Amino acid sequence: MIFRSTYSKPILLAGNGVRSAGEDAVHLLHRFAKKTKIPILTTMNGVDLAQDDLHIGFIGTHGNRVANMILNECDLIVSVGARLGIRQVGRTAKRFAPKADLVRCDIDEYELSRDIKPNEKKYHADARDFLRILLDENVGDYSVWKDQCLKAKEILSEYDLQPGNKAVGKIASLLPANPVVAVDVGMNQCWCAQSLVLKGYDGRIHMSGGYGTMGCGLPFAIGSCIALGKKPVYCVAGDGGFQMNIQELETVKRENLPIKIFILNNQVLGKISETQHFDLDDRFANTTAAGGYSVPNFCAISEAYGIRAAKLASFDELDNYKTWIEDSESCVIDISLPEESYLTPKIEFESQQIRPELDESVRITVEKIISRD
Repeated sequence: MIFRSTYSKPILLAGNGVRSAGEDAVHLLHRFAKKTKIPILTTMNGVDLAQDDLHIGFIGTHGNRVANMILNECDLIVSVGARLGIRQVGRTAKRFAPKADLVRCDIDEYELSRDIKPNEKKYHADARDFLRILLDENVGDYSVWKDQCLKAKEILSEYDLQPGNKAVGKIASLLPANPVVAVDVGMNQCWCAQSLVLKGYDGRIHMSGGYGTMGCGLPFAIGSCIALGKKPVYCVAGDGGFQMNIQELETVKRENLPIKIFILNNQVLGKISETQHFDLDDRFANTTAAGGYSVPNFCAISEAYGIRAAKLASFDELDNYKTWIEDSESCVIDISLPEESYLTPKIEFESQQIRPELDESVRITVEKIISRD
């Protein structure tokens, strides 16, 4: 028996290994979550596994604050297809989910050879087979615990929101149900992992995850669009990543691919400049205008390829381009963001504290909600 009824605050941690096990595994994951009301948290690479009303958040360095707070309070983690690398576990493994027992399922025996927690239970199995076994077990209803998690999520919904998060949230609100979204590398990837909540359970968010391949967003979108028989696909990129493969606009035009491209443009190489700002006394090297980085006129370039384009002063203007998002033609929408757009929250590797800290009254309120038996 995998699941024991003695736990009162379990979570299901889903990684991209569930997706790799096939659509049957994804559907089994959703069936188990709906049957038991156990909250699903995900890794960054698995964010599209829990969407719509199943969505709470992803864990790790730039994970959603509520997800990491729930992780610190839960008493059982059932991890399926999640590598549990340093960006999820942190530098000191004993601080990972300090109140929880750990059950791990992974098809890679070498990943299982690492011990994350003492006395953890390991299952060397395909995610699909493991989830079938879970579904066959007599697992209780955890609606009360899930409601506590959702209440905490609601309270924290306005915290940590940078302009990039708000832009991504606006984009998500305008997409159809079950869309396919390709995401580039940089701050835009983290903002999408945090805030791109899709309508429906079957949408896909393609990202490179730990590979960090800047420029992958547009090629991902092109491949997805062709694979889907030229159905609309959506691409979210940063100004830096988009320049890495901007010439592929020619492919988009030549092949008549209905790809909708959203550029989150803060005119800096954000992920690197953020490190230079916080850790290197603002010594910006080739990441800002003053340090040798520049951004072209994306609209002029797009139009030169024969693709319609628009420059927006704010993501609030996206409503004016709803027809562009819904039709069957390609487009580029360049959305201006403030240069000082950062990634929050962040877990410190050394202390595993979530920064910036919450207001004391909010922190106490949320902790009381998720710690209630």
